[in-house]
Amino acid sequence: MGQFITFEGVEGCGKTTQIRLLAEALRQTGKTVILTREPGGCPISDKIRHILLDAENSSMTPAAELLLYAAARAQHIAEVIAPALSSGSIVLCDRFIDATVAYQGYGRALDLQQITLLNTMVASGYRPDLTILLDCPAETGLKRAIDRIEKNSADDATTLREERFEKESIDFHKRVREGYLNLAQQESDRFVVIDGGGGIKETAEMILSSVADRIRT
Repeated sequence: MGQFITFEGVEGCGKTTQIRLLAEALRQTGKTVILTREPGGCPISDKIRHILLDAENSSMTPAAELLLYAAARAQHIAEVIAPALSSGSIVLCDRFIDATVAYQGYGRALDLQQITLLNTMVASGYRPDLTILLDCPAETGLKRAIDRIEKNSADDATTLREERFEKESIDFHKRVREGYLNLAQQESDRFVVIDGGGGIKETAEMILSSVADRIRT
């Protein structure tokens, strides 16, 4: 059985950059690494991702949002995560079930018990061995995320602007951050909290050091 490592954090915390750097570092040591993301990771889930992150879908209800994330995750686990772990690979996933608790639970104020039940049903027993939480103030992360979207759009006007969550209020993003920090406190044996406000290289070194101690040989 392989190992399952997830990256979490508010918009613009730097997790997407850092998960790629970790994948490169682990591959250089000869590890077989599968790098994936949620929502998405496989064709059906990628189509659901477009629906979830398209700002034109601003009228989506919190319940519909929650169930679409669950549907995307069920397909993603079946097609990508479960086979990769069964083959002995290290799976690095950009967001997983903790994101649902943080965003739909704390951010949208949906019932946390119901979210836990749904996550349990959909995840089918798959839980991260380690979760890296890149933490930064919501204001800092949101500005970074918006700047990135604008740059990507300027570079390629055909790029889908995945900004439905970036258009949420700062209070929403603060609640999401609070949710993540609460999760990290509740499951301190699984979470490693890393300051996402530092330089890219320094942050990558801290993450690699944290992960190296947990990788099974």
